[in-house]
Amino acid sequence: MARPVKRVYRTMQGRMVDIEKLRAANETIPAVGNMGVNARGDSLGPGGKIVKTKQQHMREYYEAPKGRAMDTPKKKMAPQPQPDQPPVVQTKTLDLTPQTPKPVQTQATPKPKPQQESGIEEALKDLD
Repeated sequence: MARPVKRVYRTMQGRMVDIEKLRAANETIPAVGNMGVNARGDSLGPGGKIVKTKQQHMREYYEAPKGRAMDTPKKKMAPQPQPDQPPVVQTKTLDLTPQTPKPVQTQATPKPKPQQESGIEEALKDLD
């Protein structure tokens, strides 16, 4: 006879943790996230009260018929054009008149400024 596997782990600090016992103690606590369930899988309502158990969800899932075609399609198809009416085509007119280019303005070249002499040269010029 095979012994049941007991999930007891040793932490880094040397403590023994029984995972199954930990799960059983916390299965009614709401799970973290936006699904609105507890750790067992029960649907929770306002105030954390159980609205539908996991067993009820599973029973509904397996009782629902599978593989049957639906009478109405899920997506609405685009309306098909009538065969006696030609399809409507929108056309755009192109402007083919020649465009005249805008004149380009050029900048006038600046006149060269006379170079000013440095302070020593200017003082020596007056002495001559």
